[in-house]
Amino acid sequence: PPAEPLTELRQAGGVRTIVLNNPRRRNALSLPMLQSLRRDLLHDVKSRELRVIVIAAEGPVFCSGHDLKELSSEDDVKHHSQVFELCAEVMTLIQKLPVPVIAKVNGLATAAGCQLVASCDIAVASDKSQFATPGVNIGLFCSTPAVALGRSLPRKVALEMLFTGEPLSAQEALMHGLVSKVVPEDKLEEETMKISQKICESSKSILALGKATFYRQITQDLDTAYKMTTKVMVDNLTLRDGQEGIEAFVQKRKPVWSH
Repeated sequence: PPAEPLTELRQAGGVRTIVLNNPRRRNALSLPMLQSLRRDLLHDVKSRELRVIVIAAEGPVFCSGHDLKELSSEDDVKHHSQVFELCAEVMTLIQKLPVPVIAKVNGLATAAGCQLVASCDIAVASDKSQFATPGVNIGLFCSTPAVALGRSLPRKVALEMLFTGEPLSAQEALMHGLVSKVVPEDKLEEETMKISQKICESSKSILALGKATFYRQITQDLDTAYKMTTKVMVDNLTLRDGQEGIEAFVQKRKPVWSH
């Protein structure tokens, strides 16, 4: 029989769900898995119908990180570079997409799997989830996961994870800001869809502008950030949906977005 696809794409009501679909390999981010994930993220991404992307997974492990079989000495440096470069491309792509991306985590997320969660705009986790960067224990320090982790967590929390490989519980991940919400496993789908549907009520063009601006300003000093975002607010008012939203508020009616 043909092999199961490594990722499955489903879309309804503006919400695209991409499911990591290789539970036998703990949803490892092999080169083919990364290629499949990138393809699903980019598929018809400018469509007015697409409003939010959810990344989920089959099985008890959300994502175990890189496939270590691909990183053995049997493969050459060129192949190793290809794996890490594509992974970095996918992680940065998530923040460049014009729609919010939500990680829906139910289970263990380790190494590059933890990096994937940290790279998403929002993360909703079940209370049974755990997060770790255990590469140090096998002699491969999680240097690329550290990029996303160090931008999501306080430095000392991130470094403890990186130096020890010990996992954070879902509640610890929530407390330190790695995830947005923690819910019982049986409420995970409901809570993720609740957030997704709320996002779908807003203008896609306004959200795209806001997301891009957020990630630009977060790396800037305070004065530069305010100068840039002040201009963006003025530009926002020139957009059709910017005017529509204000007119609808004044007229006490629901806005009709053009997206």
